[in-house]
Amino acid sequence: MKLFGLIGYPLEHSFSESYFKEKFLREGIENCIYKNFEVSLLEDFISRVKSSNPKSNYNELEGFNITMPYKEEIIPYLDFLDNEAKEIGAVNVVRIEKKENQKNLKGYNTDTFGFEKSLLENLENTNIMALILGSGGASKAVSFTLKKLNIPFKILTRKSILSDNEINYSSLTPTLIETHKLIINTTPLGMLPYLMQMPDIDIEYITNKHIVFDLIYNPEETLLLKMAKTKGAKTINGFDMLCYQAEESWRIWNAR
Repeated sequence: MKLFGLIGYPLEHSFSESYFKEKFLREGIENCIYKNFEVSLLEDFISRVKSSNPKSNYNELEGFNITMPYKEEIIPYLDFLDNEAKEIGAVNVVRIEKKENQKNLKGYNTDTFGFEKSLLENLENTNIMALILGSGGASKAVSFTLKKLNIPFKILTRKSILSDNEINYSSLTPTLIETHKLIINTTPLGMLPYLMQMPDIDIEYITNKHIVFDLIYNPEETLLLKMAKTKGAKTINGFDMLCYQAEESWRIWNAR
């Protein structure tokens, strides 16, 4: 039996387990299981995965996805980092390569693949400027993709020390919202347990010329998307991105 999974905390919002269960049934893939590992302490999980104990419950684990809050924290535990993941500074896929009693963890980022594919399906052209809400691991994948597509962007963050392209929410002006027609939420605001919350952005300056992309897919429509829709904006949730990145994860795990 081959085991795959998702690590993060909390995971009650995640569709990944049901996505892969349906995939295995639909495509007749046998002897494979995908399960959620709700991990409160990353170091403990990694030590169990890398254990050479023949009775370990993790010996059948072939690879896993990573979601919040571990996309950056996992990097020091990896034995190999794909060049793209290294440049991004965040990992959402780990492939486990086994040789004798040794297990090597290899990190990749498929969020970029999923985000780019979903975004381009919804953009008429890339002559647009973007605001990225949040500066965590998912934000890094989005930033990488926008650079690749030559889409100028600014990142809204609550950090006190700012990097290139970053601004504080307190510096967000109506003009910035009006001129940056692509708004991308990479924060957890809008999903459990923050269902009735949204990033601190004034919806009054959103128009029918805007595209609002929320990486959250559960719920299907976050408070941010609901509010943006009342202003006539085009809205996109993260479900297609999830599906695209999941398929790319499956390709990585099964590559020979």
